[in-house]
Amino acid sequence: MQQDTKNIRQIPIVAIRGSVVFPHTDVVLSFGRKKSISAVNTAFQEDRIVGIFSQKEAKISDPGSEDLFRVGTIATISQMMSTEGEVHAVVKGQARIKLLDIVSQEPYLTGRVVELQQEKGDAADITALANKMQELFKKAINLGKQAEIMTVMKLVSGKVEPHELVDAVASLLEIKTKKKQLLLEELSLKKRLEKVLHYLAHEVNVLELEKTISSKTQKRFEDQMRKAMLREKKRTIEEELGEGEDGDLSTEELGEYKVKIKNADMPKDVREKADKELKRLSQLSPHNPEGGYIRNYLDWLCDMPWGKESPNNVSIAKARKVLENDHFGLKKAKERILEYLAVMKLKSETDKTKKGKAESSKEKSSLSSPTILCFMGPPGVGKTSIGKSIAKALGREFIRMSLGGIRDEAEIRGHRRTYVGALPGRIIQGIKNAGTRNPVFMLDEIDKLGVDFRGDPSSALLEALDPEQNREFSDHYLEVPFDLSRVMFICTGNVLENIPHALRDRMEIISFPGYTQDEKFNIAKKFLWPKQLSVHGMQNKNIKITDKTLNEIINRYTREAGVRNLERNLAMVCRKLAILFAEKKKTPLAINHSDVSKFLGPQRFSSQIAEKKDEVGMSTGLAVTSAGGEILFIEVALMPGKGKLTLTGQLGDVMKESARAAFTWAKAHWFELGLKENFGSRIDVHIHVPEGAVPKDGPSAGVAMATALVSALTGIPTKRDVGMTGEVTLRGRVLEIGGVKEKVIAGHRAGLKMIILPKDNKKDMEDVPEKVQNDIKFVFASRLEEVLSLALKKWPPVEVKQGIRSLRPTFLSAS
Repeated sequence: MQQDTKNIRQIPIVAIRGSVVFPHTDVVLSFGRKKSISAVNTAFQEDRIVGIFSQKEAKISDPGSEDLFRVGTIATISQMMSTEGEVHAVVKGQARIKLLDIVSQEPYLTGRVVELQQEKGDAADITALANKMQELFKKAINLGKQAEIMTVMKLVSGKVEPHELVDAVASLLEIKTKKKQLLLEELSLKKRLEKVLHYLAHEVNVLELEKTISSKTQKRFEDQMRKAMLREKKRTIEEELGEGEDGDLSTEELGEYKVKIKNADMPKDVREKADKELKRLSQLSPHNPEGGYIRNYLDWLCDMPWGKESPNNVSIAKARKVLENDHFGLKKAKERILEYLAVMKLKSETDKTKKGKAESSKEKSSLSSPTILCFMGPPGVGKTSIGKSIAKALGREFIRMSLGGIRDEAEIRGHRRTYVGALPGRIIQGIKNAGTRNPVFMLDEIDKLGVDFRGDPSSALLEALDPEQNREFSDHYLEVPFDLSRVMFICTGNVLENIPHALRDRMEIISFPGYTQDEKFNIAKKFLWPKQLSVHGMQNKNIKITDKTLNEIINRYTREAGVRNLERNLAMVCRKLAILFAEKKKTPLAINHSDVSKFLGPQRFSSQIAEKKDEVGMSTGLAVTSAGGEILFIEVALMPGKGKLTLTGQLGDVMKESARAAFTWAKAHWFELGLKENFGSRIDVHIHVPEGAVPKDGPSAGVAMATALVSALTGIPTKRDVGMTGEVTLRGRVLEIGGVKEKVIAGHRAGLKMIILPKDNKKDMEDVPEKVQNDIKFVFASRLEEVLSLALKKWPPVEVKQGIRSLRPTFLSAS
């Protein structure tokens, strides 16, 4: 920085806030502080010379030497005007000065200053930069930059010197005060020109962007105003012509809907409906709320897959491979599914032939779809997952719809469009989301449908699940028929009896029995354990689980028809291993039998048979629940009384009738049982089925009840490893029952060695796994006496044979 020591002078100093005064510029300043007013008045009365310096901090009201920047501008006061409490002055900057020190602070700041000389540099460079600055400044003015007209005319005239030009432009820049102060302190003319050019170019870019945005906004506004004006003119013309109001549908939107309707491949009657609704929409008033409803309706019609479907390439070999790879066991169910797919393949080929003939004769050809399948079985046996495998084998989209708890018919058929927020039913919604008209559609938990005042959803399903009717399924919202004949519907449920008869009649029931221990073992080893290792991020750890360990988990930690709890226990083992890996502790490479209790805690189940003894008045029955087969213990207690029969254990009406029939049979056969003729009037009988919180019903426990009752009356224990099932009549006949496979598997799981079945159920042994048939002895009986001879420790009763009655309670002994 160059300064001329000969030009040191003492002048009044004025501090300003928030701005910088440059040399060669005229500016109007307002002063309100006492010292500033005094300095300006004194200078104006004397030589009109004053030094102007910017404050470092604007909030300081009485600045000192340290509060001012050291470089300022010496200026001449050309005009001055006083108002109440303020002085307004027009000052003209002359040159850059440096503040050496403050001489006095009262009544105003007086300081010694020296003028600074600028460095000019190369003349050619300075001229080029000045010309560039003039062009940019003109551009900025044209883009709307604000400046006084006289200043603009002076700067664009081309007659101003470069050092005057750069200072004048710098004073007009919209930058912070500190940046302006740096420009004031820059003595090199070339550098000052370059910096000001940089700031000016940035302002020009901002102004161009603002102009572009303003131009687009203005154009959009003008277009909207023009369209609004044209609409008003058109509406006025149509009112004069008596044609009513114009709709709020723009030409562009109308065209879009026409294209969507054309591309939707709708049937003729649906196309006519869509065109009619589009015409209504085009004529509606912009203020009519029905316009939104019609738009939604048209969107649904256009988005439905009227003509889109997945390729129907059914490969039986591929389907067989997929089913075998994804599921273990379920042999009969797999065979029926493959039969179903084979029929579909043949019907598809026939459909193509008939379709060609129909097109040539301009007639619609349509084949009815195969029977609706319904998978019935306990939870966790793979009903839903096998449906996914079918979709995978066919290469179709898979949709799952849970019917559990649905009580409103509109959930199936949709709501009328008169309702606010109306939507199609869940069947139509699912097909629209799938984007194809031939998906695999699974209706899960069909036995859990409810009925109330809103309607019967199961009745609404009758049309959808009838192959002869669903080609024109009518949804309340669409109001046009949709062809469901190409959809592969699969239903699932746990209890067949809960499905209404009319709905059940439309489906082919495929039973999914519970898994045997051997099947559970293979499923756990081949599917569940690798899956859980992958889910828990340990697929690369190569951790094995021994066969003995799997059997221990199956037998002692689960008791179910499916494999869900088994999978949960394996997941718990993996979580325990994950903790060991995370803590970098020693982790076993194989899960042995001794490790099970460490991971899963104490055993949750014990063998229901092995620890029990042969007891009097207790028999083992077999039953079927929604969770699969279960064993059922029947207990009988006798006491003095008057022939009262008490039944407990949440028994249903049919089961109570079976107990009464068994008691009547015993009373009718008092002689064969070695009892007194009128024993029934001297005792009370209490029959109880444990797990009293669980409701039980059905005739299948009749044989077990009769056996337990005879054991209690005769005092002969029943064999602990013998199970039985069958309905008993008053004449002692053993009648056929259902659920043989589930009951037999439950008995095998519980460790029974013999199972007594009705003779008419011998045909059902075909469904029982071979391993179970090898492990258990099956006996088929047609009379109750045959059952008693196998289930009781001794038969016929010892009392009749030898005349000894000591095994019976004393109140049963003959007098």
